[in-house]
Amino acid sequence: MLEYKLNIYNHSCEVKLSRLKIKIIFNPSSGRQANGLVVGDILHYLSEADAIERADIFYTATKDDAKNCAAALKPGEFDMVIAVGGDGTINEVVSGLMKGGSKTPLAILSGGTVNDFATALNLPTNPSAFARMLMEGHKMQVDVGQAGDHYFLNVLAGGLMTDVAYKVPSAAKTSLGSLAYVIEGAKEAPGNLFKSIPLYFATSSSEYRKDVLVFLISNSRSVAGIRKLFPKAQLSDGLLDVLILSKLEPGKFLPLIGKYIVGDHMSDDSVLYFQTDHLDIAPIGDQEVRLDLDGEEGPLLPITVRCLPQALTLIVPHEDGA
Repeated sequence: MLEYKLNIYNHSCEVKLSRLKIKIIFNPSSGRQANGLVVGDILHYLSEADAIERADIFYTATKDDAKNCAAALKPGEFDMVIAVGGDGTINEVVSGLMKGGSKTPLAILSGGTVNDFATALNLPTNPSAFARMLMEGHKMQVDVGQAGDHYFLNVLAGGLMTDVAYKVPSAAKTSLGSLAYVIEGAKEAPGNLFKSIPLYFATSSSEYRKDVLVFLISNSRSVAGIRKLFPKAQLSDGLLDVLILSKLEPGKFLPLIGKYIVGDHMSDDSVLYFQTDHLDIAPIGDQEVRLDLDGEEGPLLPITVRCLPQALTLIVPHEDGA
């Protein structure tokens, strides 16, 4: 594990705005090689604007590096932490912030193969626009999902084929991008489409027993690039959106995919959709079911999932900004 520090000081007598103290947690193996150049350009723009006092860059090397780094942050030590990477890197940083309790605001620089949450918030990736977002410092409180002692920002998944995200080799993600997920999913699909796992779901007011192909619990509307998958989802409403897809009959798969793409899946009798702030999930029988949290391998069922309302502060663009 390597840690590099870049300290930039500007001693101009005339200060137009408060200089920022920034922690950057950077996964160099996530996404394209250009990520490092983007980070450098962002720091250049901030320096040119006399907007930065200190920028410490931490490069991750192994699993949990990003989480441990974020957890070690002290309250008030930095004005913000920037997470650079894909969904897995963002998940680690969020988990670290939640465990560490520093309340440091988070800025997300999407640098991975897929980053649904960044897409949902329309976060900038252009260096000048990202630097402007940091200088403006517009903040938004968002909910965080908790599954046992694990956290997720965007989506929890379980059932058949939900291990695709963490089974795809890193080299394939980098060279093939989102196509890597399609290829891996295609390998798994023929044998799993018409199977199911019997599961029990319970909220404070309802119980469900379903033969499940897959279930998803989301904080935003966008999952796997499908922007209308969770039509009622809001980032700060104190609720998680739950979608349960029951076992499919032959011939229903392709029509259902079409419904998902156009947002018409809610009318399908194989889909159960509801909102809740608390959900207990357990297998019916002895089948092992492992969860996926933001594209990373998670814990096994049974588990209790909760929504932590407005538990995380994000740096986001102004609505009228670029």
